[in-house]
Amino acid sequence: METRTAAGPNNVSALLDANLAAGRGAKTVISCAGERVTYGELYARACGAGSMLRELGVGPGERVLLVMDDCVDFPAVFLGAIRIGAVPVPVNPLYGLEEYAFFVSDSAASVAVVDTARAEKVPAPRVVVVDELRGLSDDFPPAPTGADDVAFWLYSSGSTGRPKGVIHRQRDILVTCETYGKQVLGIREDDVTFSTTKLFHAYGLGNNLSFPYWAGASTVLHNGRPTPEAVFETVGQERPTIVFSAPTLYNAMLHADPGGQDWSSVRVCVSAAEPLPAEVWHRWHERHGLEILDGIGSTEMLHIYCSNSHGRVVPGSSGTPVPGYDVKLCDDTGRELEGEASGDLYVRGESMFAGYWNQPENTADCIRDDWFYTRDRYRRDADGNYWYEGRADDMFKVSGLWVSPADVEGRLIEHPAVIEAAVVAGEVGGLTKAKAYVIAQEGAAPEDELVEELQEFCRERLHRFQVPQLFAFVDALPKTATGKIQRFRLRDP
Repeated sequence: METRTAAGPNNVSALLDANLAAGRGAKTVISCAGERVTYGELYARACGAGSMLRELGVGPGERVLLVMDDCVDFPAVFLGAIRIGAVPVPVNPLYGLEEYAFFVSDSAASVAVVDTARAEKVPAPRVVVVDELRGLSDDFPPAPTGADDVAFWLYSSGSTGRPKGVIHRQRDILVTCETYGKQVLGIREDDVTFSTTKLFHAYGLGNNLSFPYWAGASTVLHNGRPTPEAVFETVGQERPTIVFSAPTLYNAMLHADPGGQDWSSVRVCVSAAEPLPAEVWHRWHERHGLEILDGIGSTEMLHIYCSNSHGRVVPGSSGTPVPGYDVKLCDDTGRELEGEASGDLYVRGESMFAGYWNQPENTADCIRDDWFYTRDRYRRDADGNYWYEGRADDMFKVSGLWVSPADVEGRLIEHPAVIEAAVVAGEVGGLTKAKAYVIAQEGAAPEDELVEELQEFCRERLHRFQVPQLFAFVDALPKTATGKIQRFRLRDP
């Protein structure tokens, strides 16, 4: 696959050079908190940030930790570091001292670029507040990196434990643009993207940096927590054409919006991070007349590799493989399964990561003969659509039969009294049974009555062994920054 740009063919920061060469220097590329930045201004800021990092002694291959919320400075520093051959490592800006100490130590970052609010929380050898980079500009060509040279790291979400440093190459961003961005999303120069998932995450990076910059489009960044009200305000003011979010937030917006919000500027919505329940898809489509293209991606593959597409949406499924990616199902022995089947999901494609930093055993376990072992359990139907059953370590047996948490959660959320649900293995009398953690609507029936009601509701559609025997009503579920439920935190000790 051809992954070269107009200038600096194998350095991804040359996306900016390509936009200048196409005459888009005066076009707005970023809108954020009332500030608007053109492609020409972003190019100057990226070069300025790169020059500043070089003056600080940062050389090719050295890691630069990025700790900042979405803002116009994030893309400038991210691309500026890549431009000099350094390796930016963006991390969640909502973490604390202990987590940042781990990231600094694990990545061996010599410099951290942070926003003002995090200046005292990052124990790096050298901390630069991003304010110091504002106003800097320069003009120099990108470093002559190769397509397989390291470009940046992202840390895994930590949905199953300690985050791992995921190494990506110069070519990987451009591959995702040519595959998902072009062939599924169909992004155009006149599009305006808005992602509630932040830039430090693989999904948000593609949504609000890779795809729009590759297409010469514009993007809206939101600084702060993406609440339903904040999303409504942003959509109303900035009028994006493509909105990216996660199932939890789509569901929350449905509950927060009585139906008066204007989404007429939006031509398509996208969902990832967790499976989108069919019930949420149908309610969203009924309210706004918009399709949500749900898909599955990962930090390791950089973006979505299996997805629904325009005019071919099967609600509740993850769709079919994105052109450019191969997907297969295997049994516990690694034997590939044909036709309709359930098994472990493997994927391969040119955007696949180079490995986990300093974790050769984990790398060898997950990269198997050029296939990435996702640790997700999926079912493939007769039409080739893939249906999520759960993480391999989230699946459990009741009465000797496998229970998919996704199946049970999908049924529970259809009940009008349920806002969210998570299902894990519990124990009754020494036997494994399904246990449901439920966030209930305000004013729902008393808990004892609601348990009976939910169990009967599940029996109407599910097998008896799938019906939860244990319930816990909670105010919130433990999640990663991108909305993935951390089920391992809910399991009984």
